[in-house]
Amino acid sequence: MTTAKGRVTIREVAERAGVSVATVSRVLSGNYPVPPATRSRVLRAARALDYVANAHARALVGGGRKTVAVVLRQVTSPFYAQVAEGVEAEAATHGWLCLVGTTGGDPQREMEFVQLMREEGARLVILVGGVVEDDAYRERVARYAEALDAAGARLVLCGRPAPDPEIPALVVEFDNEAGARAITGHLLSAGHRRIVFLGGLPGNTALDARVAGYRAALAEYGLPEDAAWVVDCGLGRAAGLRAMTELLKGEREFTAVVAGDDMVAAGALRAIADAGLRVPEDISVVGYNDIPLAEDFNPPLTTVRTPAEELGRAAVRFALRDSEEAAGARHLLGTHIVVRGSVAAVKRPH
Repeated sequence: MTTAKGRVTIREVAERAGVSVATVSRVLSGNYPVPPATRSRVLRAARALDYVANAHARALVGGGRKTVAVVLRQVTSPFYAQVAEGVEAEAATHGWLCLVGTTGGDPQREMEFVQLMREEGARLVILVGGVVEDDAYRERVARYAEALDAAGARLVLCGRPAPDPEIPALVVEFDNEAGARAITGHLLSAGHRRIVFLGGLPGNTALDARVAGYRAALAEYGLPEDAAWVVDCGLGRAAGLRAMTELLKGEREFTAVVAGDDMVAAGALRAIADAGLRVPEDISVVGYNDIPLAEDFNPPLTTVRTPAEELGRAAVRFALRDSEEAAGARHLLGTHIVVRGSVAAVKRPH
């Protein structure tokens, strides 16, 4: 049984766990020693009732520091690290504390972290990066957004679209499709017509948009639909290395590669070198994101610069500025090409 307003009380948790209100308070505050079995029983009851500590009450006893939580797939990825850096830098300018959590792509870990941030009274929770937008994801994000909104907090989707414009979430993303269209157009303007997209991941919002941009550029140059060659190998250096190694085992029917991101490009460059071929003389390669190391690749990588750090900064800035907007707020940041040494013009036979 919950209160009229729907908030579960500490007394209800105590009743369910069969302990006193004082014991529940000690377990949840973590300031007093409690027997492990009792602690476990209280936490189980709190989870079962979806209990969230009252952040306003906690503020009265000295807590309540303004906190922003950023939830990433991994911190070892240069792109995610730059976004997190932007979130932290912008939060710091407002005197807010920044907490970082990683999920490894596991929805369960994401859910647990968001719940923990609700309990800790975080004012902003920022989910970063492309996802597979299935029904489970749509339902999960709607639940996050509504639960955070009810607690006076805000969900920000950073680099991914909202599954429903009506949910109370702010969206801050960059134009993945336009970036891929532009970088593919750069290869086409250099005379390439047999271009592989390396790094597809069907259902992933960011990569689907990049594949769409790649296909759109081919169509703009009058190439038929079957000219598109998408290799669904996912992201990361290892994925790029494996997929390119496999492609080079057959007869080489392509002259250029659009990599799903710079780490895929790094793996592709390694595989091409291992096969005794040269970039860009034999194969041109372009990337996506312009990570800090991209200019140190051999050769330096032509790529799409995405505003990774600015994306993180904007997520905080817009969330604070647009705090009165209930739902549907969306901010789109631009991208641009950085031309380096990994593309050569196609030599036409005389």
